[in-house]
Amino acid sequence: MRTRLLQGLSLLSTGLLAGAFSYGAANLVPTFNAVPLDMRLDFHAELMKMNGITVQGTMAISALSSLALAALTRGRTRVLAATAGALTVASFVITRFGNVPINGRIKQWAVTAPQADHAGILHRWELFNYARTLTAVVAFALLAFMALRVTAPTRGSLGRESQVADRVPCDT
Repeated sequence: MRTRLLQGLSLLSTGLLAGAFSYGAANLVPTFNAVPLDMRLDFHAELMKMNGITVQGTMAISALSSLALAALTRGRTRVLAATAGALTVASFVITRFGNVPINGRIKQWAVTAPQADHAGILHRWELFNYARTLTAVVAFALLAFMALRVTAPTRGSLGRESQVADRVPCDT
């Protein structure tokens, strides 16, 4: 039961993370690029105040629950959970060392003026954003695959075939 709850928590938190990053990549980034620069900088700076708390918390829950799931399981389940956890940690590293320093510059530019090479720096932020989105989506896909896979049909007590889910603790 504990493993199933952990699997649910890792799937939920990683799904939320992948969804948030995907929404940003598909909707926010194109919008950032469509509005005047001063509007983008103001909105981006305000958005990061909220995202700093929610996204980092979601990343932490996702990584810890996936890695704990890997520690409690074995076989393919362990590999899938560990890989998902590592990908979520990669999302964190990309965010912390790629996006966050640029977010600090954007905050400064919002109250002063952007530096001459701001377009290249904003483009680099977008590349980091796409990279962390990819790692989060792949982590979620692995956890979803793990949750959905089933073993070969088995015979029930009445001789009928039934699908028995390949649940986390039963993996080889």
